Amino acid sequence: MRILVSWLKEYVDVPVAIDQLARDLTMRGFEVASVDPVEGRPEDAVIDFEITANRPDCLSVIGMAREVAVKYGGSLRSPAAALGLRPSTFAKATADESAFDGENPVPGARNPVPGELRVTVARPDLCPVYSAAVMDVTVGPSPAWLVERLTLSGVRSINNIVDVTNYVLLELNQPLHAFDLATIAGGHLDVRTATAGERLTTLDGVERTLADDMLVIADDAGAQAVAGVMGGGATEISAATKTIALESAYFEPTQVRRTRRRLNLSTEASYRFERGVDRSMPVRALRRAVQLITEIGAGTQRGGEIVVGEPAPAPRTVGLRWPRIARVLGMEVPASEVEDILTSLGFHLAALEGDEAPTRQRQATWDVTVPGWRGDVTREEDLIEEVARCAGYERLPVTFPALSAPPARPAPRLVRDARVRDLLVGAGFAEAVTFTFIEKGAAAPFDSAPVAIANPLSELFAVLRPSLLPGVIDSLSHNRRREQRDIRLFELGTRFTTAHGESRSVAIAWTGAASAEHWSGSGRLVDLYDVLGVLQRLADLLRVTIDVAPAEHPALVPGRAATLVVVAADGTRADVGWAGQLAPVLAEARGLPAGDAVMVAELDLDLAAPQWNPDHQAVMQPLPRHPSVVRDLSIVVAADLPAARVRGTIQASAPATLVGVREFDRYQGKSLPEGKVSLSLRLTFRAAERTLTDAEVQHATDAILAALVAEHGATLR
Repeated sequence: MRILVSWLKEYVDVPVAIDQLARDLTMRGFEVASVDPVEGRPEDAVIDFEITANRPDCLSVIGMAREVAVKYGGSLRSPAAALGLRPSTFAKATADESAFDGENPVPGARNPVPGELRVTVARPDLCPVYSAAVMDVTVGPSPAWLVERLTLSGVRSINNIVDVTNYVLLELNQPLHAFDLATIAGGHLDVRTATAGERLTTLDGVERTLADDMLVIADDAGAQAVAGVMGGGATEISAATKTIALESAYFEPTQVRRTRRRLNLSTEASYRFERGVDRSMPVRALRRAVQLITEIGAGTQRGGEIVVGEPAPAPRTVGLRWPRIARVLGMEVPASEVEDILTSLGFHLAALEGDEAPTRQRQATWDVTVPGWRGDVTREEDLIEEVARCAGYERLPVTFPALSAPPARPAPRLVRDARVRDLLVGAGFAEAVTFTFIEKGAAAPFDSAPVAIANPLSELFAVLRPSLLPGVIDSLSHNRRREQRDIRLFELGTRFTTAHGESRSVAIAWTGAASAEHWSGSGRLVDLYDVLGVLQRLADLLRVTIDVAPAEHPALVPGRAATLVVVAADGTRADVGWAGQLAPVLAEARGLPAGDAVMVAELDLDLAAPQWNPDHQAVMQPLPRHPSVVRDLSIVVAADLPAARVRGTIQASAPATLVGVREFDRYQGKSLPEGKVSLSLRLTFRAAERTLTDAEVQHATDAILAALVAEHGATLR
């Protein structure tokens, strides 16, 4: 932002040299890129400030004048006297300046110009206030002082009408636009979104194709300007223009930013609108522009302003505690100085708790009303930052780091996540970190109604991820395209669903060999049981019991999908995830080769272990003093019977001496009836206080077999 010092001095006294002014404002947070002297005027210069994105109010002369006034204890004044003009309308607004008071001849409009211009706003959510004025003008060159100020500020002079709109933009940080009223079809301006494929040739001579979510200013013939970005060539001001419609509006920042990015079209107006301008400024800036056009003899206004929309919302109020300032900054700033700083910046302070003079109270507390141009101030810490900035960072005391700090106790969730991460890295997995926003099509197999983003930057970032797997699968595809074959990836992050809100999950994806190649064997490809083995290790870490049950999932191959169920101590069961082979159709859609078998799983850590305690102490069990007895049991059961159900039946029917059940073989062949399999299980029995007899073990085995016959129709093989 280039500021001419002589222009700045019309708003505020500058009692120091220009170099000192540049240094002082740098210490206030406004870095100076350069100081360029004005030829022939040694007392004048142009200071080029690098304004941060959170301070759009300082993209104007009045914004920087306000900061200078705070620094040197001055006060703002109108520049009208220096220009020979009437008092400027940039000054502090009063109730009678509001564009929304008094009688409105037309709903939503004030003092319209009958038969000349009609304004409608079809999208008030994207344009909450739109003001306009009609003027008879004589287009020509601008006065020398106006041309000089624009030129030194880096703006090319075009003609007196356009130059005034640019002047007000630099002065008040409010973009304006002028239409040639004779070229507006039907005398009607409508603020609406474009129709898909609608075309507009902008002022730079480029024909642009608009999307249906871009806000435009249109007449009865079509779009005539891209709202907040650039006007159209068909309605630009020319030497033949006799009457103009002067526009001053507030456009929603996110909308302008998205449109600017998609059109690859950045302008001074879009630069300001996308950072946020003062919602109460459009009508005041419009009046300032009308005043300037009138005073330089370029035109006269017809009627009054047309204003469509709603008044600016009530100013934001933020609480500020004086003791909190000292705790945050590490130094005490007198309460009277706090009041002076914030008041001079345009904030209004009201004492709380009946304290009429908080400057005399150590426990002073204020309700601070934030001015409309300070959209960056939303919380107490922002106010404290303003106090520190204006009091001077050089006043902050220098302290040495403490030699020792009290041990930090991380949150249990962070400890849990770190241990899960360590376990998976130890199992050979690499961590992936992907975007939280994904495209709707990628989310569809995991959630039919994902949480939508209100204003997505593009369709690729339209919804919040209901699962971590879309991102992990894309990372897998990225590595696969680079000739990587054996890939193990995991991601630990937050997913978002309407049912459970936000929850921490871990997702894994595994393709290729189950183990590294070795001369002793060719190795085998990963299968579902490898993934389930990893999940069992996670269950042990989380100290939970996880059962695996067959399931159907739209993202997985039928018959190779399972639901993960946590079994609580009281027997209640809860679904906490799923595992299986990724459906080939989905794998191909994400760029994976058709022949790759990709095993995936996702476990919701918050649902699986909501009360996980990092301080849990393992209880040592004494080594058994008596020998165990092993019995192998081979039974024939239905092929679709899950082994987990067989194991559950065994554990439920066995005596307390059963200490282990493990499946070690599964056979399906010609020697068995169709639809049947042979399942072999190894049962381990042991008593803590004595050696079991064969009769006791046989009795327990018979009871188990009887339960299997009754529950599952099993037969002993």
